[in-house]
Amino acid sequence: MRLVVARCSVDYTGRLTAHLPLAPRLLIVKADGSVLVHSDGGSYKPLNWMTPPCTLTTSRRDDEEALEDPEGEWIEQWDVVHDKTGDRLRVRLVEVFEDSSHELGIDPGLQKDGVEAHLQALLAENIDTLGEGWSLVRREFFTAIGPVDILARDESGGSVAIEIKRRGEIDGVEQLTRYLELLNRDPLLAPVRGIFAAQAIKPQARVLAADRGIDCVTLDYDALRGIDDAESRLF
Repeated sequence: MRLVVARCSVDYTGRLTAHLPLAPRLLIVKADGSVLVHSDGGSYKPLNWMTPPCTLTTSRRDDEEALEDPEGEWIEQWDVVHDKTGDRLRVRLVEVFEDSSHELGIDPGLQKDGVEAHLQALLAENIDTLGEGWSLVRREFFTAIGPVDILARDESGGSVAIEIKRRGEIDGVEQLTRYLELLNRDPLLAPVRGIFAAQAIKPQARVLAADRGIDCVTLDYDALRGIDDAESRLF
């Protein structure tokens, strides 16, 4: 992993256009090829990013060339182009404060608590709980910022990302929102809608999910395990 702290500007062009003016930022280049741009304030979410598969090329110039360029006094330019979509992230570095690389090795991954992990496995095995005609694509579907619990197809063949929690709170909705932003950049998956599933979901989380266009589903652990038949209950 490469970490660069620099004063830079950032431009994203493709299916959307975005510009970040000159400011100090943290640039992260991960071993999988993804590039993330972070600031020191606001959310832990990156300001902009490019997910793999993508290609990073860099170009440098001396101080004299930088001073003569009417477009700005940048000394190094990163061009990150997505291999499938052609979307482009351009980062122009004006001043570099820190540049370091670190070998992190293979990460063991997030270890979920027993109930949450079991809920994920049970829902994957019984994906038709969400509707007739639904099918499982895979569990732990990879994104540049971590795996979404389940990727499925609904009865119409549409992509659905499902995040599972034991207790559904606002941070879980925020987590799913970030996954959806990344997944919807993939033309092979888009459009991707979200489902936030938990044994209990707080009212504030439901309000935020509705605002983000995310559906909420309450999971019955015993019913998924086959111990409790919810349809046969008197109350």
